[in-house]
Amino acid sequence: MTQITLILILVAVVFVTLAAILKRYRRCPSDKILVIYGKTGRRSSAKCIHGGAAFIWPVFQDYAYLDLKPISIECNLTNALSKQNIRVDVPCRFTVGISTEPEVMTNAAERLLGLTTDSIQSIATDILFGQLRLVIATMDIEEINADRDKFLASVSANVEAELRKIGLKLINVNVTDIRDESGYIEALGKEAAAKAINDAKKSVAEQNRYGETGKANADKDTRINVAAADADAVKGENNAKIEIANSDALRRQKTAEADRLAVAAEKVQAAKALQEAYQSERDAEMARAEREKATQQANIVVAAEIDKQKKIIEAEAEAEQARRKAKGEADAIFAKMDAQARGIFEVLTKQADGFKNLVGAAEGDAQKAVLMMIADKLPELVKTQVEAVKGINIDKVTVWDTGNGTNGKTATSNFISGMMKSVPPLDDLFKMAGMDLPSYLKGTPAKEEEPEEQK
Repeated sequence: MTQITLILILVAVVFVTLAAILKRYRRCPSDKILVIYGKTGRRSSAKCIHGGAAFIWPVFQDYAYLDLKPISIECNLTNALSKQNIRVDVPCRFTVGISTEPEVMTNAAERLLGLTTDSIQSIATDILFGQLRLVIATMDIEEINADRDKFLASVSANVEAELRKIGLKLINVNVTDIRDESGYIEALGKEAAAKAINDAKKSVAEQNRYGETGKANADKDTRINVAAADADAVKGENNAKIEIANSDALRRQKTAEADRLAVAAEKVQAAKALQEAYQSERDAEMARAEREKATQQANIVVAAEIDKQKKIIEAEAEAEQARRKAKGEADAIFAKMDAQARGIFEVLTKQADGFKNLVGAAEGDAQKAVLMMIADKLPELVKTQVEAVKGINIDKVTVWDTGNGTNGKTATSNFISGMMKSVPPLDDLFKMAGMDLPSYLKGTPAKEEEPEEQK
């Protein structure tokens, strides 16, 4: 509960602080000058702001506004002494206002802050009256009455300098009329009016004289111009008739020439037309002949050329096909032979590796390695010998055995033994191969080794 209370108090303090700060932040309207006074620095007694905003420090500073609205002041100056010592009445209306220039705003803050509009108007009126009398005293009546621009410029220059001292600015000066007690200005007006009337009468008379003279000169010029115009008209008529006659003669001449040229042209054109007709017929016949020739050429020559090209293309296609076929067969044969060569190479390579290993197993003795290979192939060799005899077809063999044999053998046994001898023995096969069959395969007993003692 205590923490919530502290938070509420803190929020309230912050809210009040912000409200106070925002309340002290002042914006200046466009029709006013914000004047901040108090502790504003050593150089100025007040700080003036136009068209902006500023923060007003509490206790140390305060603020007020100066109104920029124009103030209209009526100055009906009477008995003002001019340079000619003639007293005049000059009714004027001045429009002033507080200036927005920085230095002049400071003067207004120092001298007009807190004053009402009536008080400011009263101060400005005294300044205007004094400066207006001063300007009139330096000018003649003629200058004041005739050259109003110079009078207003002098008034503005003198009044503006004095109004700046209190912070004001002259906006406009309007002089309604100027009068004097002696009637000098009125006399000047009458003199000017009489002069203007006389100048006008003189101008009217001169213009009338100029008008009569001009009328007489115009009548004379008219008669001269009319006579000259009549003479020119007669001369023009005669010249026109001559021109008409010449034109008729020229027209007839031109017409005759044109008729002659037309007849000649018609004959020439007819001859040209006939010639062109003949030429056209000849061209048509030649074109028809050319067309027939082109047709025949298209039907025979072009067809033959097409057939020739067709046969050439077919022959080239067959040649290309045969070349591709031959190349394919050659590639196939090459691939087959290459595969066979690779196979044979692999077989021989494996056989060589096997024989090398076999020699290594026989402790480097090639003869023993060969015997090992023969021993491995011995069943196949025996089988081959048996198959040689087995393949003989003997349907019927008649042996006449008388019982008389040699070496204790009958004729039948000798016949069988001779047949078996027709098969090459293993020993002969080994010898043809450059090898010697082991003794245990020959059937001869091996030599017994002598005892070591006899050795």
